[in-house]
Amino acid sequence: MTSRILIIGQGLAGTALAWRLWERGVPFLIVDRDEAVTSSKVAAGLITPITGMRLTVSWRYEIFYREALCFYRACGKRLKRRFFLPRGYVRLLKNEPEIAKWHKRRRDPEMQPFLHRQTPALNAKVLHQPENGFQQRHAAWLDTNSYLESSRRFFETLDSYTTADVQPADVQDDANGVEWSGQRFSHVIWAQGWHAEKHPLFHWVPFQSALGTILTVQADLQGEKRILNRGCWLLPHSDGTLRIGSTYEWQFAAPNMSSPVALGELDAKTRALLAVPIKLLATQTAVRPIIKNRQALMGTHPSHPRVAFFNGLGSKGSLRSPWLARHLIDHLLDGSPLDEELDLLQNEV
Repeated sequence: MTSRILIIGQGLAGTALAWRLWERGVPFLIVDRDEAVTSSKVAAGLITPITGMRLTVSWRYEIFYREALCFYRACGKRLKRRFFLPRGYVRLLKNEPEIAKWHKRRRDPEMQPFLHRQTPALNAKVLHQPENGFQQRHAAWLDTNSYLESSRRFFETLDSYTTADVQPADVQDDANGVEWSGQRFSHVIWAQGWHAEKHPLFHWVPFQSALGTILTVQADLQGEKRILNRGCWLLPHSDGTLRIGSTYEWQFAAPNMSSPVALGELDAKTRALLAVPIKLLATQTAVRPIIKNRQALMGTHPSHPRVAFFNGLGSKGSLRSPWLARHLIDHLLDGSPLDEELDLLQNEV
């Protein structure tokens, strides 16, 4: 039986799996549709410790961030590219209730490693109401397009990447392994984002995917380079463009078309944040793979032990995929137990 592993999907999840296998010297083949717009390619790549309306530290942030930092730096060194960049991150508070909530939250011991000592100095000519906010430490930006594209080119040099639209019926498994396109593998890992909602073996997984849109605009921030957030996030680039996002649409008709209402809300949030003129250059829309009440799910199918699942990373794929991918590969190759919160079998319904 061959030990080669088949990976379906070359988004953030599939790419991290491939790198983890490469690190261990295990052969693999990664197969991707090579669509122009996907959630991983659209992803902002923001890595920030204190998030959400509740102003809490992101789940297991220290563990995930430490691993992501080492992982992306190692990948960048191999590929001679720098795509993981520490960035200042300023969270501006929206209103009096949020300010009051923050004054309580900031005293929590778990917050302290991530709080910058200085109050962020912001330009009132660039931002509306810049006075209430805080700057975070240990935040970063992953250039997801550069990371995915340079990884794909590297995998191609190994003959470990191909383009195809793989359907579940195309992959056959038995007690001894997996077969696809006349080739044998020890396992298949389905890491294809929201498309897995239609996989017959995983129909019971409680997906709750959301459509998200990111804007690319031009605006003069007068030298501001930090990531900013109030109602929406704003990521400045060196060429004078900004990426702004993002929408969350739980009901949608098409996977690459945001509703006028959602776009209007994002535009309003942008104008409430920025005090300078903006020019819309482009919009990008894709579906985030989210699993209801779960941070992610992974593991093998209860009746098909050669068929594995890795999904549900949502908007945290840049941060979490390095640790999660290693966790799954260690399980498949070494029999290491999966974290119960992440174990597909523990969450079977």
